[in-house]
Amino acid sequence: MRIAVTGAAGRVGRAVVDLAGARGHEVVPLDLPEVDVTSYDTLAAAVRGCGALVHLAAHPGPELRPDHEVHHNNVTASYNALRVAAEAGIARVCLASSVNAVGGVYSRRPRYDYLPLDEAHPTYNEDPYSLSKWIGEAQADSVARRYPHMSIASLRLHGVRTGRPDGATAGDGSAIRDLWGYVLRPAVARAFLLALTADFRGHEVFYIVAPRTLVDTPTAQLVATYYPEVPLRRELPGHTGLFDCAKAERVLGWRHDDQS
Repeated sequence: MRIAVTGAAGRVGRAVVDLAGARGHEVVPLDLPEVDVTSYDTLAAAVRGCGALVHLAAHPGPELRPDHEVHHNNVTASYNALRVAAEAGIARVCLASSVNAVGGVYSRRPRYDYLPLDEAHPTYNEDPYSLSKWIGEAQADSVARRYPHMSIASLRLHGVRTGRPDGATAGDGSAIRDLWGYVLRPAVARAFLLALTADFRGHEVFYIVAPRTLVDTPTAQLVATYYPEVPLRRELPGHTGLFDCAKAERVLGWRHDDQS
């Protein structure tokens, strides 16, 4: 398969490019300064002849740019990626979304209606980055309605790392807001490639998060201490993570520690 990858020079992009190449795919890496994904015509020309598109290019958070730049860049880029794919006849598209699409680490105090989170949870985002990721998913819904033959996956990633961190503390403010989650980079790369071949049509959202938290405090104690008002949908033994990735396993065949 000939796969175009935007944001190919980023930490996730490099992992996707390397794994795709190792598995025999032809990769078309796209990144600045040669390809600006906010330029529709430039991106359309760059993906011509590809059979799949992985879209990773975005501002990765709200802190390094003014709010309006983060929002406008990310929203324009995701729309361009979806639309050029549709017009080029690229039926398989995978977008990098974020667990923050529903609000989280960048919120003043995130609101969770229940735990663990699944893809049906509503959004309470309040910052430009999280909003841009939610809008990107809405764009994918729209494009999939217009082009029902397409298969579009939005992968909600979480704190991508090269290894499980040591010394993380349960009481850290950002960890509390982000529900003590993370995901390893090789597992993310596998998720993107699986999403390009999975048997589904339309647009689907998937949590791509490690199955355990990044702290040593038992999960039930974390919830009782920091989110006592949030109902639990099931028991959370040991260090069980607070993101439900069952849909990714069921539809994509993805597991964090699997090597498929």
